[in-house]
Amino acid sequence: MAAPEPLPIVRLRHWGRWVAAAVIVALLVLLGIALGNAQIAWDQVPDFVFYKVMATGLLNTVVLAVLSQAVAIVLGIVIALLRRSANPVARWFAAGYIWIFRGLPVLLQILLWYNLALVFPVIDIPFLVHEQTNVLISAFTAAFLGLALNESAYMAEIVRAGLNSVDSGQTEAAKSIGMTPAATLRRVVLPQAMRVIIPPTGNDFINMLKGTSMASVIGVTELIHAANNISSNNLLVMETLLAAAVWYMVVVTVAGVGQHYLERAFGQADRGPLARAGKALRGVPLVRSARV
Repeated sequence: MAAPEPLPIVRLRHWGRWVAAAVIVALLVLLGIALGNAQIAWDQVPDFVFYKVMATGLLNTVVLAVLSQAVAIVLGIVIALLRRSANPVARWFAAGYIWIFRGLPVLLQILLWYNLALVFPVIDIPFLVHEQTNVLISAFTAAFLGLALNESAYMAEIVRAGLNSVDSGQTEAAKSIGMTPAATLRRVVLPQAMRVIIPPTGNDFINMLKGTSMASVIGVTELIHAANNISSNNLLVMETLLAAAVWYMVVVTVAGVGQHYLERAFGQADRGPLARAGKALRGVPLVRSARV
């Protein structure tokens, strides 16, 4: 019998991909044409990027975002631990804290702190401080408190989710070798929970960088307020806003790169020799000593 002829190979044609690519390219071309014909002085945008007031706004934006996120992380860890506490009062306090600061809009919280002097003209803490509220709560401080406290409520839930992702057997194993709860949290639970905590924390920090724009409402010189200051003199509104957009994209890109390397650094813990040893011993049951 003659050998059967091989079947011809017919390449699969992905017509949908070509159509989608053509539509995307066409939209990008139309967008480029529209921007080219727009009444925007493109040659002046680079000049506004390096204005002194824009540099001041950039510095305040970064400082405000970093300080607010750092305080939010610390408070978030504390509130998450209280949320998991065996003390019912601590649990209810943490739940109420998250309910309040996560429920109110950030702009409303900033305005409440900025106008705190209307209800408390003087802040008097015995042996610590006795000062006019307007002096202590400046525009920058009000923005910092509003952003940090709002973010801390979200960070508390992120940290709680990360802690809950760690298997309870890890904690039991740490207790069996005599580790204290604080040491267990620092050396066993948190390093493993960081793989879950870092991605949403990085996203929240990027949102924090952009959320600082709300501080312009109370006169903080961040990027949006700086752009408005420039455009109020030359009436080039779109050009100055585009200059602010350039800096936002720069700082967000840097934050995204930092998040990537942090995720990769903590992800390598799963591929190290200790992790392989842990996986090998994972199926070995723990032998608990009987009490005599």
